[in-house]
Amino acid sequence: GEPTELHIGDRNTIRECCTLNLGTAQDVGITRLGNDNWVMAYVHIAHDCQVGNQTTLANNTTLGGHVHLGDWVTIGGLTGIHQFVKVGAHVMVGFASAVSQDIPPFMLVDGNPLSVRGFNAEGLRRRGFGPERIAGVKQLHKLLYRSGKTLDQAREDIAALASEMPEAAAEVATMSSFLAQVERGIVR
Repeated sequence: GEPTELHIGDRNTIRECCTLNLGTAQDVGITRLGNDNWVMAYVHIAHDCQVGNQTTLANNTTLGGHVHLGDWVTIGGLTGIHQFVKVGAHVMVGFASAVSQDIPPFMLVDGNPLSVRGFNAEGLRRRGFGPERIAGVKQLHKLLYRSGKTLDQAREDIAALASEMPEAAAEVATMSSFLAQVERGIVR
């Protein structure tokens, strides 16, 4: 009897044996699947999940409750995502991964335990990112994962990157906004 809902956007493909749960009164009350998503067979989208647009969830992907997926996320088959995890825009998660921490935008991750393998350069190219924008994302990756800095230090350097690389200002804003909302820690 609680006022909960499931919102499914336009032009989604949802294949056989998928489960999509209603939201709960303990959260916003709505589970949301955006537009233009491809949800393959046996995918589970639990209560209160927020799935963006243009995502691909391969067979047997399981989203625990309250998971947030950004736009253009690709999740490999047989992957489980722990409740309350946030996955940033343009992330690629490899086959059979176990995701228990937030994944910053643009990253390429896989495994159990989960590990960042690089950034999603090919996915960005396919979506029309030019060399300058990709260079900006590469710098974001370097600051977060290759510089030896703490997360707080990396956040500061990322914020400063917008003035150093104005062509990547949108990507810097996306990353900064995501990092400001991290609650579970990021995969590092």
